[in-house]
Amino acid sequence: MKIYKDKAFWTGTYSGGPLVAGYLFAQNFKAFGEHHYLKATWIISVLVTVILFGGVFLIPETIEIPKFIIPLAYTALAYGIFKKYQGKKAEKHIKDGGEVCGWGRLILVSVIGLILTIGPIFTVAYLSDLGFQQNHVTKNYGLHQIEFDKTKISESEIDKIAKGFMNVGFFDRSTPKFTYISKHENIYQISLSVMKGIEHDHLALIQLKTLRLKMESFL
Repeated sequence: MKIYKDKAFWTGTYSGGPLVAGYLFAQNFKAFGEHHYLKATWIISVLVTVILFGGVFLIPETIEIPKFIIPLAYTALAYGIFKKYQGKKAEKHIKDGGEVCGWGRLILVSVIGLILTIGPIFTVAYLSDLGFQQNHVTKNYGLHQIEFDKTKISESEIDKIAKGFMNVGFFDRSTPKFTYISKHENIYQISLSVMKGIEHDHLALIQLKTLRLKMESFL
């Protein structure tokens, strides 16, 4: 029975993900007659995939991680596990005249593994975005727009906030403003579309703080 060598683990895992690593380990265990490891191998590879890609969505956008770091990390881990548990057996297999799987099969396995990994992720992302679009609406107030989640905030609340913007002079007749309103329990969170670099403009920050105080007083 054919096996996968160390280079296959580097290439396959990096390009196809942890599921591919699980497949490579499983195939080798079969070739070595160690069928009792198969179930644990698949369980671990699936759990690692779920935890890994689920955790990626939890990383704050403010934290920038180079794209190659995570694939390189789990690839190095898979390679290290191979060297420790299958390395010597693979060498003996080849030395005894055993066959090795070709690159064509490895590429096919990597592509299938990648599809199985990113397919559910894109599906969840698409459904989430679809739900976001259906629940979020934009209402116009003259030149200005307010976007909000209609399942969490009523239109009458948005009208009241818009009235506050008009009363404090934020919604004027010269410059279009775009705002996004969210609500957590009894607290409104107002996000404004602003120019890049405004966080370094001391005068602008004072004006924004003043706007917040006036809106808090109005509401």
